[in-house]
Amino acid sequence: MTLLLGVALAACSSSENSNQAAGKAAKTTPKPVLGEFGVDLTGMDSKVAPGDDFFDYVNGRWVKDTQIPADRSSYNSFSVLGEQALKDTRAIIEDAAAKGEKTGNAARIGDYYSAYMDEAGIEAKGIAPLKAPLAAIEAIKDKGMLAQALGRSLRTDVDLLNATNYTTSNLFGLWISVNLLKPDQTIPYLVQGGLGMPDRDFYLEGGRMETLRSQYLAYIAQLFELAGVADGEAKAIRILSLETAIAHVHASQLDTNDVQKGANEWAQTEFAKRAPGLDWTRFFDAASLNVQTQFIVWQPAAISGIADLVGKEELQTWKDWLAFHTLDNAAPYLPKTFADAHFAFHGTALSGTPEQRERWKRGVDEVNHALGDAVGKLYVAQHFSPRTKARAEAMVSRIISAFGKRIDALSWMSAPTKARAKAKLAGLKVGIGYPEHWRDYSGLDVRRDDALGNAQRASLFDYQRNLGKLGQPVDRDAWFMLPQEVNALNVPLENRLIFPAAILQPPFFDANADDAVNYGAIGAVIGHEISHSFDNTGALFDETGKLDNWWGKDDLAHFEAAGAALAAQFDSYKPFPDLAVNGKLTLGENIADVAGLATAYDAYHLAYPEAGAALDGYTPDQRLFMGWAQAWRSKMREPALRNLLLTNVHAPGQYRALTVRNLDPWYAAFAVKPEQKLYLAPAERVKVW
Repeated sequence: MTLLLGVALAACSSSENSNQAAGKAAKTTPKPVLGEFGVDLTGMDSKVAPGDDFFDYVNGRWVKDTQIPADRSSYNSFSVLGEQALKDTRAIIEDAAAKGEKTGNAARIGDYYSAYMDEAGIEAKGIAPLKAPLAAIEAIKDKGMLAQALGRSLRTDVDLLNATNYTTSNLFGLWISVNLLKPDQTIPYLVQGGLGMPDRDFYLEGGRMETLRSQYLAYIAQLFELAGVADGEAKAIRILSLETAIAHVHASQLDTNDVQKGANEWAQTEFAKRAPGLDWTRFFDAASLNVQTQFIVWQPAAISGIADLVGKEELQTWKDWLAFHTLDNAAPYLPKTFADAHFAFHGTALSGTPEQRERWKRGVDEVNHALGDAVGKLYVAQHFSPRTKARAEAMVSRIISAFGKRIDALSWMSAPTKARAKAKLAGLKVGIGYPEHWRDYSGLDVRRDDALGNAQRASLFDYQRNLGKLGQPVDRDAWFMLPQEVNALNVPLENRLIFPAAILQPPFFDANADDAVNYGAIGAVIGHEISHSFDNTGALFDETGKLDNWWGKDDLAHFEAAGAALAAQFDSYKPFPDLAVNGKLTLGENIADVAGLATAYDAYHLAYPEAGAALDGYTPDQRLFMGWAQAWRSKMREPALRNLLLTNVHAPGQYRALTVRNLDPWYAAFAVKPEQKLYLAPAERVKVW
């Protein structure tokens, strides 16, 4: 999920009469950011009937009038909030850079940013910073040395947020977190990698993918040419052939997102037998994992298949592959010709983005990536008030309570399964705003004249920090997001939710807006994240975070049948004649949307049991559902939308807005009739939780 906030907020009022007084209060209190009560009525298309297309009804005029910025592949409510967060953090970072302090986090922030922004210095160095790494690759003489090089590359890829839904150009990706089989331990997760394009389909499918493969081939050759490496075109052909072979052994997106298929614990001593072809001893030694005895192998067939290719493919092809990805990963920190070539493929060809973002925006992202907690601590001090935190915590508490009442009311769930569900809900831990403990960056070497070196050292520093978790008690207070990040997170392995500070701003939360709108937006987002603990993946984990079946047989069958119905509903949404939403791939997010919106609706009516007054002719229920649809305003360029449909667990925003079809109160609120396009008969409305 994703959201935002920026103003100091008044204490939350949940008294019964506050909603009825909203019209009068609006005359004496500050106006909301959007419209008179929190909904941008000018963005609506009143010519569209709510029952025919609720997304267009709420957002149609906005979609028609809004242009996607040239430096973006998509634009939505989250983009607007992200831009504000970017400006806020820019001010913090540039202030640190201007002060030029010699020690401490302010010095690290300022020096990191200054090095990245020093384009003249980067141009002057040229390709020199990569001469040693490229020479080391060229010096590889056998497959044992290759295994060492591949192990060292693993140290640049630790993704703590999501083990199952990201791609890496390194041979494998690494994720270090709680053991889903033994939640009192921390363990490394090894996942498939090796591809320079987003997914295996980009290598194996026809149509648009054939064009992209040609562009990728040209890009590989171009980087070699820019680096002064001979025979770039021949190397490119070999690299693409190797990555195509890797793609053939990769797991699909559906299998990758199946937690039960990913729960494979291997001892280090088993790798040589289960995945021959790679010298695992030298690989793990180079990755500083030689003392680690156990691993979770997420896609075992892919890990075995890739290892086999290491053994079978020519050494020179692997050396070419390593050299290209060394250039590709470094390109954003090299002279402009490299950075522009990198964007032309990764930005324009893959996603359809016409223009690269301004350098300061990229610089802010780089600093956040390397020193995010240091920036976040300053961001919280300037942009997140204790009153905001208190109001968010109160809202979360109400919505958790409403979810508990929904569990109690389930007619199909047995008492033992309900008891386990309630235990999981009771144990849910919620972090609001910022972590309890900030990261220590005192060991990170940052230099004001070394952009590429800073990025490399920051990556290794983070890798070593994560390795330090192994063998230690699980830290259940650690955050996987930054306070200035416009997002939210459910951590099923720890039965925990995280809502960063930047998530509480309009259009998702506005202290001056009508609470019905707030509940439809931020309330539904909070409900969404709570519901992730009980979606098709979260429901597999018990109250301790362990992968454990706590369901009664009949209860699980009913839940899975509801999920299948929801998947079929989303399968019917087709943005293009040849490509539809993948209902199974997006099922977890769609379950969380249905349950989250329904729970937010319940929580609103628990807070405001009286009917409430109409505002500008819209009832509280109408405003709540409009707040939901407004949150999903979005436009995407065709290439980006096609990529999302293939690889992302989230459905496009215009279809997430249609979640309302499954809630009975929406039909009453907008007098939706059977002859209208979105109408579902009561028996066809999916009830999940």
